[in-house]
Amino acid sequence: MGRYLLRRLGQMVIVLLGATLILFACLFVIPGDPVGSLGGSERARDPAVVKQLRQQYGLDEPLVVQYATYVGKLVQGDMGEDYTQRRQVSEILLPKLVNTSKLAVAAMAIDVLLGAAVGTLAALKRYSFLDTVVTLVTTLLVGFPTFVIGMLMLNLFAVQLKWVPVIGDPSDPVQLILPSVTLAIIDAALVARLMRGTMLEVLRADYVKTAIAKGVPKRQVLLKHVMRNSVIPVVTYIGISFGGLMGGAIITETIFNWDGVGMAMSTAIQQQNNPIVVAVATWTVAIFVVLNLLVDLLYAMLDPRIRLS
Repeated sequence: MGRYLLRRLGQMVIVLLGATLILFACLFVIPGDPVGSLGGSERARDPAVVKQLRQQYGLDEPLVVQYATYVGKLVQGDMGEDYTQRRQVSEILLPKLVNTSKLAVAAMAIDVLLGAAVGTLAALKRYSFLDTVVTLVTTLLVGFPTFVIGMLMLNLFAVQLKWVPVIGDPSDPVQLILPSVTLAIIDAALVARLMRGTMLEVLRADYVKTAIAKGVPKRQVLLKHVMRNSVIPVVTYIGISFGGLMGGAIITETIFNWDGVGMAMSTAIQQQNNPIVVAVATWTVAIFVVLNLLVDLLYAMLDPRIRLS
């Protein structure tokens, strides 16, 4: 286990370096100059001011030098300075990360509780009316774009019924409901379909039929054999999905005016505020690689046949 963790940690470092290098290369070839967002309107047109600002933020250096400088500061916990607010990126993003975390955790709770429960019931009641309804509804939900669901919910519950304010307030738990449901509803449908499919496959397995033939109580067979083996693919999907949510749900956060990482990323891209863009991307990649490691460790707990070697 110790060797495996060390190897995976080394891989995580390589992935982070590779992802940030690719991102720097992409930003380097994108048309436009971020200096325009540094000095406002008139100041940014003055050649002397432009030169000074480019030197101040190291934008006149080659890509390799800029990247090396960024990595050196990142190791020390410095993610750079925001171009527009002249503040440390970590200071700006920390409260937004907290808001996004609230949204992601709430959405994942809905995914797990609703999706897994519905998928399990549909599998146990195969070809019943409930199974047909679940299959139909989940198929329709998967085909809906997130922004359509968000706008419909916002119009119904905020504009028409006036149950919640239009402007999202992360400090109010009530206002967490609409954006979290919007984020969760499509993933919950996918989890339900995945859970149903894997459960049906496990129910047809020989070891399940053998356990039932030996007289093992049905409840024990379901909990110990069927459920435990059915959740493994679901765990993989949930881990990946949660990583995406922690990286910021740009569309949902923008619709509900939720002051999170996704909204900050959207604004930074429009302003060519590269330090924010790079910081959010680095955070997202880090979350993904950590979650992949946790999912692999959880695999070994759920399935004794898997060995981390």
